[in-house]
Formats: sequence, C-alpha cells, structure tokens
Amino acid sequence: MSAPKGNLFWKIRSSHGRNPIFNNPEELWEACCEYFEWVRKNPLSAAELVKYQGEAKVKHVPKMRAMTVLGLCIFLDITYQSWENYKGKEGFFEVCTRVENIIRTQKFEGAAAELLNHAIIARDLGLAEKKEYSGPDGRPIEHNVKANRAIDLNKLSKEEAEQLRGIIAKATIGSGE
Repeated sequence: MSAPKGNLFWKIRSSHGRNPIFNNPEELWEACCEYFEWVRKNPLSAAELVKYQGEAKVKHVPKMRAMTVLGLCIFLDITYQSWENYKGKEGFFEVCTRVENIIRTQKFEGAAAELLNHAIIARDLGLAEKKEYSGPDGRPIEHNVKANRAIDLNKLSKEEAEQLRGIIAKATIGSGE
C-alpha cells in the first residue's frame, strides 16, 4: 500500500539525506592525510623477469601508486559529488584545494621522475601536447588538389612543401608503414 497523496510523512524525519561524514575541515584533512599515507605504504607491484647466471626468476618490484581524487573518494567512502559538495561548504574549500594540489603535484613529479607513465599522467593533468597546422601567415591550409591527382611539389612554395612533407611523414608513421 502506497502513502496517501499529499502526505507529509517526510517532515517527520530528523534529518534529510545522509549526515556529513566530516563535520569540519580538520577532520577531512586528517582523513586525506591517511589516504596519502596509505598510497605511500601500498605501492603497486610489477612482475619482472630477472636473469642471473643463466637462471631466470620472477621478481615483484614495487611501483609508485598515483594518487587520484577518485581513489581518495573511495578511500573516504564518499562519492565524487560529495567531494564537490564539500568544496562548496564554508571552510572546506581551502582543504579540498590543497588536497587536489597535492594529488596533482604527486602525479606530475612521479611522471617527471619516470615513476609513473608520463603519457597517461599528461592526459590526466591536461598537459597533452597539441599541434595545429596552418598555412602561410596563420591562414588555413588550402586544399586545391583534385582527387587522385599527384601534387607537384615544385608548384608549391618552399614553406607549403615542407608542411606537406611533415603531414605525410606523420601520417606514414601513424599508419605503421
């Protein structure tokens, strides 16, 4: 049997929604520091084949574990949306910003020291190198070549020919040829 229409049963609750896990910024900071320590004490493990005097053995080598905000949320048993909500609460913004800066710095420094995969970390941090190709004076490259016709490099300017060579080289490398 469902509740009658127009009922006000919801007003009987002592609170609405889950109570906050962290009552003040200091509690959140302490919990975040526990996560940092957990990451340090729990590195990932990689199996490496070691050969010595003709004998091969598999050795487990500790690898740096990258900190992440999502990993922190799992550790704290909160959702990412809860983390975002804490940032909006009075007094919590500074702690959340400091924690995010620590996580970002740990990943950047780990990648710079080749302890973490630099390509993955660069993408995660938004540091991926982007290249834009343009024609003379920054104008768009003009495509006046008819389909299935060879390009006469002698009719292009030196700069246009070099740009075209670079584009073809990159396409060739990317296709595995």
